[in-house]
Amino acid sequence: MKKLIALLFILLLPFLGMNLLGLSPFDLKANVQVGTGIGAKLACSGRYLSGFDAPQVAADIASYSAAADILTINYDDIEKTASASLFGVGVTKAKFRPGLGCTLVRAGSERLDDITVPKIAESLQPWPLGSMVNSLETSTQSQLETLLKRDNSQGLQTRALLVARNGKIIAEAYAEGFSPQTPLMGWSMGKSLSSIMLGHLAYAEKLAMDEADLFVEWSGDNRRYITVQQLLQMSSGLDFSEVYAPGSDATRMLFVEASASGVAKGSPLIHPPGTHFSYSSGTANLLSEIFVNRTGGTQSAVNFLYNEILAPMSMAHTTLELDANGVFVGSSNIYSSTRDWARLGLLTLQKGELNGHRILSERWVAQTQSPNVSDNERSYGYQVWLNQGDKELRWPDLPADTYAFTGNRGQRVMLVPSQQTLIVRMGWSSVNYPDNERFAQLLAF
Repeated sequence: MKKLIALLFILLLPFLGMNLLGLSPFDLKANVQVGTGIGAKLACSGRYLSGFDAPQVAADIASYSAAADILTINYDDIEKTASASLFGVGVTKAKFRPGLGCTLVRAGSERLDDITVPKIAESLQPWPLGSMVNSLETSTQSQLETLLKRDNSQGLQTRALLVARNGKIIAEAYAEGFSPQTPLMGWSMGKSLSSIMLGHLAYAEKLAMDEADLFVEWSGDNRRYITVQQLLQMSSGLDFSEVYAPGSDATRMLFVEASASGVAKGSPLIHPPGTHFSYSSGTANLLSEIFVNRTGGTQSAVNFLYNEILAPMSMAHTTLELDANGVFVGSSNIYSSTRDWARLGLLTLQKGELNGHRILSERWVAQTQSPNVSDNERSYGYQVWLNQGDKELRWPDLPADTYAFTGNRGQRVMLVPSQQTLIVRMGWSSVNYPDNERFAQLLAF
């Protein structure tokens, strides 16, 4: 037994190597919880939402660490669950529900079985209204296919590339095994959709950006002064650790706790609200809880999301996953097809209107692309990264007005208003994707 524990300890320390610099604490229980949590969650969503086979799912999990090879993944295709364990220790299960994706099984999560999800009909109208794409430009299409092959010959694992200009898809390319309909995990690109959800609440006059006193748990201390806008701009001042290591705030939030928003909600204040930028997936999930609360609970939130936002945008291949408490995991767990990610970007390029429906006010879209007023890093708007705002451009070879939805493993929706162009890149790169170089090439097509 001592040898087994030692082996687990050694092998699991590098697990979830998204940020090895912060690998602490050295907690065996935390390592097991996080290891089996990420295994069960990614296996469930990969198989039952994205439609991947078991080898593809295993490869995706293993790309985070070689320690994933010691995970045992079991699928139940009747119940649509995936379980992960380490030598039979610390079994974690995730369950798939149509329209809601996968949720880790925790106390009370069975209540999600009662949630119904509105259907979104997919039309045969030209994109973005429907699924027809008849606007491809031959030369651009050929160059995009060549670039995708080059990416993958260099080990970048690009799964999809799409270029849209002036509201039309002019080129799209997919790696073998992926299609325009495949829902792909956006990781932190989900934050940008979460922002749009809050923006629609604001447009519907259900929320104001200067609102404070957001949670009853904050009413007795200075956290009550945190505003919606400060959460959107990641300048809340909360002490939330974005380090991805076993036992950290971020990994407990995503792979251990029943409430994804609860970890950040319980975080203390370490900076005056609005003064200091600190990237925080925890605050993104606080925005999700605000959305659910303002729309009247989980079932009402699902109805509102589908009927007021996704359906008007024709996003028929998008799923927002819930935590065990029935709150969207808006920081990370959003799966969309490449064309749906492009629709989301086009909404902001078109100043809040898509398919004849106004989802956001023009003022909101302008604020989304405006630098924050923190004292340390201003090139971040409403849950989007900006090219400008600090002393140097984030992507020096791209136009200054560029902004982007970004996610782990190189997920990108790059938006250039001055050229009315958007580029979507979906993949699973274990190394940094060369954003500046690749997107400059794509803009030149």
